Amino acid sequence: MEQQTGLRAAYLSAATTSGASVDDAPIRQDYEQTGAWGLLTSIDLHTCDGATIRSADEIRRFVVELCERIDMKRFGDCTVVDFGEDERVAGFSMVQLIETSCISAHFANETNTTYLDIFSCKYYNPYAAAEFAKEFFKASDYALTYTLRK
Repeated sequence: MEQQTGLRAAYLSAATTSGASVDDAPIRQDYEQTGAWGLLTSIDLHTCDGATIRSADEIRRFVVELCERIDMKRFGDCTVVDFGEDERVAGFSMVQLIETSCISAHFANETNTTYLDIFSCKYYNPYAAAEFAKEFFKASDYALTYTLRK
């Protein structure tokens, strides 16, 4: 029996300028028409500014500004922890609960890559989140995937 997963993928390269408006109408339409329970977006940001991703204060500031931009209400404090014995995975990890689920990320020191996940049962524009993150962390480009949760 075939199962529908709801997985969709999109990639926006460095050719997309920061702050560019990307139409999320097809995603919003799928979200509404399928009666999705939530939206999960995974954003891999490449060649980020090393100083920014190694600063707990900057990561916390990012979370506050991201939540404002995608209209999410933070629940409690943002947790930011620096760990990892293996240099390949060493860096900060972040978790922020939001009223409609959570936002998490890992910041890999070795590659200056940010792995950001946003899950919410309230719709938000995944492209707006990705473009803001690209600008904030001064990334060269990003890969974005999203899943409609049912």
